[in-house]
Amino acid sequence: MTKLTSHCSPSSEDNNTWEGGDNHLTIAMAGNANVGKSVIFNELTGSSQIIGNWPGKTVEMARGRLHFEGCDIEVIDLPGIYSFSTFSLEELVSREYIAFEKPDVVVNVIDASVLERNLYFTLQLMEMEVPLVVCANQIDTAMRKGIVVDTEKLQTALGAPVVPTVAVRGEGLHELMDAIIEVAKDRSKVKKTRLKYGAEVENRIEKLTSFIKSKKLGLEYPLRWIAIKLLENDPEIKKLVTSKSEEVIRLSNSLAREIEDIHKEPCFAVINSERYALASRIAGEVQKQSDMEITFSERLDQLVTHRVFGYVTSSIVIGGLLLWTFLIGNLLSSLLSELFNFFQPVNPQVSGAIVSILWNGAFGGIVAGITLIIPFVIPFYLMLTMIEDSGILTRVAFMMDSAMHKIGLHGKALIPLILGYGCNVPAIYGTRILETRRERLLAAFAITFAPCSARTIVILGLVAVFVSIKWALALYVIDLFIILILGRIALKALPGEATGLIMEMHSFKVPSLSVVTKQTWTRTKSIVYLVFPIYIVGSAFVQGLYAFGVLGPINSFMSPLTVGWLGLPEIAGILLIFGVIRKEFILLMLVAIYGTNLAAVLTPVQFIVLALVGMLYIPCISTIAILVKEFGWKPATIISLANLASAIVIGGIAFRVLTLVF
Repeated sequence: MTKLTSHCSPSSEDNNTWEGGDNHLTIAMAGNANVGKSVIFNELTGSSQIIGNWPGKTVEMARGRLHFEGCDIEVIDLPGIYSFSTFSLEELVSREYIAFEKPDVVVNVIDASVLERNLYFTLQLMEMEVPLVVCANQIDTAMRKGIVVDTEKLQTALGAPVVPTVAVRGEGLHELMDAIIEVAKDRSKVKKTRLKYGAEVENRIEKLTSFIKSKKLGLEYPLRWIAIKLLENDPEIKKLVTSKSEEVIRLSNSLAREIEDIHKEPCFAVINSERYALASRIAGEVQKQSDMEITFSERLDQLVTHRVFGYVTSSIVIGGLLLWTFLIGNLLSSLLSELFNFFQPVNPQVSGAIVSILWNGAFGGIVAGITLIIPFVIPFYLMLTMIEDSGILTRVAFMMDSAMHKIGLHGKALIPLILGYGCNVPAIYGTRILETRRERLLAAFAITFAPCSARTIVILGLVAVFVSIKWALALYVIDLFIILILGRIALKALPGEATGLIMEMHSFKVPSLSVVTKQTWTRTKSIVYLVFPIYIVGSAFVQGLYAFGVLGPINSFMSPLTVGWLGLPEIAGILLIFGVIRKEFILLMLVAIYGTNLAAVLTPVQFIVLALVGMLYIPCISTIAILVKEFGWKPATIISLANLASAIVIGGIAFRVLTLVF
């Protein structure tokens, strides 16, 4: 295998064309989760990527472009799925894209180390009669497991080109692109291998296919695939065909009952068994297992999923992620603060000419942005991405499954919940990996209480810096208990049954530097691009408002709550109002008004209570917007009010308890 080192631009000497008559090509990448599909996508498209939602769907899509050997290529990264059923939006949008948009080539990325499991989806792509190229990725992992895959035999069995790759090192990607171009130019390179199932199933598939063909229904999907889906009782396909021919539906029901009478089980289960049997036979023919010792990766896997030690390692991973963020962030923040002390304005208080006021505010915004956002946000996302890419995060989710069931969720919900510690918005998007609306709603409710990076900035900027790291950590522990307690309450208010945990766990691996770097920057850049201008302009604006007495009446109106119940200074009223826009504004406005030496205006108790209330109360506008988009106004309003009520009640209790401690 060779390594893809560069993308080729169009050349006047290269006149390659294909069926479309030009040099534009669209390829779709399809496969199970955790097979390296996104790594290949990133390697091929680099920075030319657009991330968005499928039209009319809450499913993320990624598309990118590259130039290769004179070809202008658009790459679509389909969601990681295991079948073409309609149990999830990801499966539905993937099959609709392939059927309706008709990409020039579909690249099926499979994990060579678990070939049989991945071939189940490959067979479904073959049923759809797509122009197929199979990418046998992670061939190195297979070899470490003692598995040797004969890709030539696999190519013969499937009737489609099979290219071995090691995507994290870029190996084989050039050959993969060559195979894609070759198939796009000449579809005859892909043999239309007809899958043959057992005679009692195959005969009825052919009979139904012929009958559908005779009706000339004008359907976009391949007729044989429609016949199979009707026998499987696929609701979307059944609805589509019913609108065109009741006779086809009656025949499919009759044939399905015949299969069920023979096998004494549902027809969809029979067809699934046929696919698994065929995948097993192909895998058995094309791979050999050599003798091998238990690898370090397998021993580590046994440890982190152990019924006792697994919980210890999970706690260490989650706690280590937060502790790393605190320690590294605090160190970097202190160094940067000392550096900026050389440039600190002489008088940070709100006084003097308007130019001086605006400069002091803008400078405070710059200091707050550099010393609080970058030191804490980047280390968090860096470590989180390493944990994800190594395979540890899925094991933690597996171990936490039983605990998550206490709030009506399964372990997979832990992944978006942990992502919520970075930002609630993509975390709530991430709940789409859950199977039901009820589970997604419960997970989103829990996520809104997770201290995102903005809340972390407030916690660390107020508590870790001016009180102690121990008290900052204590707030996170308190928050976990609050999530569990309120999650139980939400579970009672939204009854139903939790589904079981089905989740792919790829083998342990050393995190890829390029993947970690790209993912960390992707998650961080939006915060950097958005927050710094807001900090600089917003800080100057807030200091101007305060200097001209605009904020005073609002603070006075809210003082019975902020001063009387929560024990905070009167300025807290306007802090909390602006904090709804972005949680960092709580800290931003304090810095804008009083400078960076906040210990002169707040007591340790007030630092902790303000951070606690800021951590719990109404989600920011962006989070509310995504809640409305995903679930509607009513659930978004209820979740926001629950946040507000818990913050007021817990904050008032905390003030009275902490007064006894300090």
